[in-house]
Amino acid sequence: MIRVVLAARPTTRASAGMRAYTRALLERMPRVAPDIELIPVDAPLALHPLALRAARPQLVHLPYLEAAPLVPRPYVAMVHDLIHLQFPALFSRATALYWRVVAAPLYRGAARVLVSDERVAADCVALLGVARERIRIVPLGFGEGVAGAEPWAAQRPYVLYAGNHRPHKGLETLYAAWAALPENLALDLVLTGPDEPGVRSRYMRQNGEIAFLGELDEATLARRYRGALAYVQPSLAEGFGIPALEAAVAGTPVLGSTAAIPSILAPFAQTFAAGDAAALASLLAALARDPARARERAAEGAVTLRAYTWDRFAASTAAVYREVVCP
Repeated sequence: MIRVVLAARPTTRASAGMRAYTRALLERMPRVAPDIELIPVDAPLALHPLALRAARPQLVHLPYLEAAPLVPRPYVAMVHDLIHLQFPALFSRATALYWRVVAAPLYRGAARVLVSDERVAADCVALLGVARERIRIVPLGFGEGVAGAEPWAAQRPYVLYAGNHRPHKGLETLYAAWAALPENLALDLVLTGPDEPGVRSRYMRQNGEIAFLGELDEATLARRYRGALAYVQPSLAEGFGIPALEAAVAGTPVLGSTAAIPSILAPFAQTFAAGDAAALASLLAALARDPARARERAAEGAVTLRAYTWDRFAASTAAVYREVVCP
């Protein structure tokens, strides 16, 4: 039995995807890797070193972007993305200092660095100085209810975005592209998250509207994926992008910036340069005029992408644990 201690408490900046990552480890590891004893430690960040050491680990797993120094060795660390280094102007000076003084040395000291896509592996080499041979790519998974959900019934066709509204998500590009569509195309823009009246007043069309849905449960989100004309991921960068994978598994066409689509999804998605609202508008208009063609391509992708389950993710992570503890 390999005793792995997981720093399981979400940090204040942990995204929904990061929380899903940790939850999947705890839920799936006992089923797919009975030789792994995964022990969650729910300690505040400042107490990480002491709490992790007290759990007597053979290996420590750091699943979030923030961790304290002096973590017991050996440890593996997950890098979800490096947007803080790619777009420093979007973050505070304190964040930049943390990445330079704490995070970069922490990742360089890891026995293995885990990432979910080759793009992030390349960023770790270029921006953190991590040796490529110590990086392991483990794609993330999708919610089990996505594939079989009933499509959401809507009065007008709609395109969907699911996620937070932070600046690096590129939502201004999505708003501008949608507003620039020809008026003869009936199309709504639907987003998860809190209402933003300023956005709705600034971006308007006669033949569609913007709607913010708040936080959705998994079943409702699955139905929204299935009912959408397309799912759009306009981010400046994404480490992986679970919603894009889930939409693709649901058989929904995916449009995304080239910096936001993981390699497993790229063959089945339509892409545009991040920030290029005109290119996105052109893709949306073509899709709205011929949705059947896009659905055919999406259906092919759904069959392939259904292999990327959370069980597969957990089993692949367990293999990295074994590689470190039992070389």
